Amino acid sequence: MSDKPRFFDDLAGVAGGAFSALTGAKEELNAIVRSRVDEVLTSLQVVRREEFEVVRELAARARIGQEEAERRLAALEARVEALEQKSHGSHTHHTS
Repeated sequence: MSDKPRFFDDLAGVAGGAFSALTGAKEELNAIVRSRVDEVLTSLQVVRREEFEVVRELAARARIGQEEAERRLAALEARVEALEQKSHGSHTHHTS
């Protein structure tokens, strides 16, 4: 009867070893696949998600800056126009 428990212990040891080997093989396969995918994406000039997010954030900031510059330009143009109208009005007023 002492053979049965030892058999199960041996079986558990073999199963544990096989599981460890499979886990190691899985990790190695993942690394190989990841490396190959990186090579393919690089050759296709595809950007990673992180790089895309950085560029998208930069574009959003640039858009906000452009909108602010457009608002400031419109305000300056309005001030120039108002000053020109005031200046033209005062010139015609003095000549009368």
